[in-house]
Amino acid sequence: MKYLVVDDHPIMRLGIKQLLFGRWPDATINEAESITAAVQRCAEDRPDLIVLDLSLPDVSGTEGVTRMLRAAKGVPLLVLSLNAESVYAARVLQMGASGYVPKDLAAEELVTAIERILAGRRYVTPSMADRLLDILDGKQMEQLPHEQLSAQEYRVMLLLAAGKGANEIGETMHVSAKTVSTYTARILQKTGWKNKIEMTKYCVQHGLTEKN
Repeated sequence: MKYLVVDDHPIMRLGIKQLLFGRWPDATINEAESITAAVQRCAEDRPDLIVLDLSLPDVSGTEGVTRMLRAAKGVPLLVLSLNAESVYAARVLQMGASGYVPKDLAAEELVTAIERILAGRRYVTPSMADRLLDILDGKQMEQLPHEQLSAQEYRVMLLLAAGKGANEIGETMHVSAKTVSTYTARILQKTGWKNKIEMTKYCVQHGLTEKN
């Protein structure tokens, strides 16, 4: 098996490698400290599975997931994060990731998650699985404002909350600044926020901004 571990903290990469070698002693494990480096590694040596930190120095929010899925199309992606699982798990799975594990549970859950993904299934922790089932069963019908947004609107929201302007967001998402403005108007209409200041405050309060 060939793995790519993407995390900007060397100690975290070392810990993940030890867990992987403990289960797959003959594995080949490449490393990257940023999305830019990860994209290059994938082009040079395509992995069988990618373990990706959600918070990296050269991307904001879920932008790293988007770029990694595009660069390594068809390769299973397991996302790790310090952010609250309830905030991001459903979103990254919707985007196309194969699994999500909170970093504080990585030592206990990482190998199990990878085994499940390699078997062709998807993975979230048992507590998150229960929450998703409750949503499907109609036990949790009330949505938070950001949960009403489409994947593209959600990306725009996070980039705006990170202080990016319309032109910069357009370049990142490969759309025009006018399209970004359209997404912004839809976000405000759907959520009821009056302006970008309220949007940013909400993102901070609900743990939607990345943590290092």
